[in-house]
Amino acid sequence: MDLAFLHPLYEQPGPWASVYVDTSRQTEDTAHERRLTAQAMAGRLADRGADEATCRAVQGAIEDLRRSSDPHGRALFARDGEIVLDAALVRPPQGGDWAEWGSLPRVAPLLDLAGEDPLCVVAYVDRKGADFELRSALGRREAGGVSGRQWPVHRTSTGEWSERHFQLRVENTWEHNAAEIADALAVCQEETGADLLILVGEQRERRSVHERLPKRLHGMAVGAPHGAGSRLLDEDVERIRAEHEARRAEAELERFRAARTPDEEGRAGAVEGVPALVEAAREHRIDELLVRADGPDAHREVWIGEDPDQLAVRRTDLKVLGEQHSWPARADDALIRCAVATDAPALSVSAQEVPVGGLGALLRWK
Repeated sequence: MDLAFLHPLYEQPGPWASVYVDTSRQTEDTAHERRLTAQAMAGRLADRGADEATCRAVQGAIEDLRRSSDPHGRALFARDGEIVLDAALVRPPQGGDWAEWGSLPRVAPLLDLAGEDPLCVVAYVDRKGADFELRSALGRREAGGVSGRQWPVHRTSTGEWSERHFQLRVENTWEHNAAEIADALAVCQEETGADLLILVGEQRERRSVHERLPKRLHGMAVGAPHGAGSRLLDEDVERIRAEHEARRAEAELERFRAARTPDEEGRAGAVEGVPALVEAAREHRIDELLVRADGPDAHREVWIGEDPDQLAVRRTDLKVLGEQHSWPARADDALIRCAVATDAPALSVSAQEVPVGGLGALLRWK
């Protein structure tokens, strides 16, 4: 996950209000429920010491969600009476609505709730052209298309020479249209940055388009088993997106597993555990951060200073480093702040995967 969108959260000091709101339930009483949620979250923040202006800002932002059609939820981060970041979620927050007040914004859950969301172009292909649609966990929208030659596109069933000549022209039309679709699809992928291309249509048309795509796109183009009129197509798309996300995460985890083995000079390319990660963060050596939300290390308390690389396992360690002001923070949120400062991405991992304690990192070396 690219963490660049979190930069505004670390350009100003805390404390911060962090609020996660579930918008997945839509009923005729939604507006009333949002008002109750807004009051409850503002009250919870006030009980934890949040200033009145910030509580009002959070309450107003949640009340505004009564008009929202977000299918999953929102994450709100506020300080000093201002909503600094309002992020859409790709899945509802676990356990429903919740709010926290602390020295750092509570961003670790975003790795899972607003994390890797493969953007895909669904291409509805036939012999005359194609229509493109962009899909993500947040919805879908039209993305253009292409219209090829309209005639001739159908074969005949006789065997006379003139008919065979006509059939050859049909084949040429198919090939021409497949090439135009492939070119347009390549342009659409480049403009949107899509992670996947899903081809929908008859097998022959899908194959013809796939063969004419640039080689760089062959690995990200997949055919959907069901056609545009099938109720199972949406399930196909979601399964393909989920499989893509799982493969990408597994590849990163495999890099981490391999990098833990020291090289000939005794240096490992990956570390885990809070002390080792804190040291790597202070030295700006985190290349990619791995976080498991339920890992025991994620909940550990560390101490932070004003700058992202000012962190330590013990408060006295910060004083030794010359930092006079310090605050307690969760290890996962403190390490994410460091990753944002050094433009390192982060990956959310599940309970069955490494690292054992829930926190790890691939390293960069000078």
